[in-house]
Amino acid sequence: MNKALQVLLDKQAIHEVLVRYCRGADRCDEELIRSVYHDDAYDDHGYWRGSGSDFARFVSARLTAANLTTTHSISNVLIEVDGDRALSESQVVATLLRKGSPRLADVMGARYLDRFSRRNGEWKIDERTVVLDWHKVETWAEADAPIPLDGFTRGARFPADPVHRFMTTGKPR
Repeated sequence: MNKALQVLLDKQAIHEVLVRYCRGADRCDEELIRSVYHDDAYDDHGYWRGSGSDFARFVSARLTAANLTTTHSISNVLIEVDGDRALSESQVVATLLRKGSPRLADVMGARYLDRFSRRNGEWKIDERTVVLDWHKVETWAEADAPIPLDGFTRGARFPADPVHRFMTTGKPR
């Protein structure tokens, strides 16, 4: 295969690992989070440091206990591939809506600095460092939306979220 094409395929595979992590975190899906890390991976989330596997267990339980919902959105993903190794930097904006009243939302701008390797044909994270660039807490007032919200399909945590049914049946409801 052409080397440039292989690099593009590798970058896409790595990008999908990054997005799977975000889905796993937002759905509190411990197994999906664990799947993005190699067994011997290390994660430094600032307030938590240790194995990727242990982090998956910790963060899915913590987010379930503390937050009603979360959204992790990545952008500006730069990936440098060198054979079976790669480095990436991706920006993330995370919004974590706390349980309780008043409704507080943590909004953070950060970056994931990831070292990847391809083992047995699969790209996964070897080491992650989260760099916090900014953080703020907002109070979200309870107010009526300008449109009716009753008809929307609602998000949920694993396994009740509509994405799980959608990915297996092609139908979100």
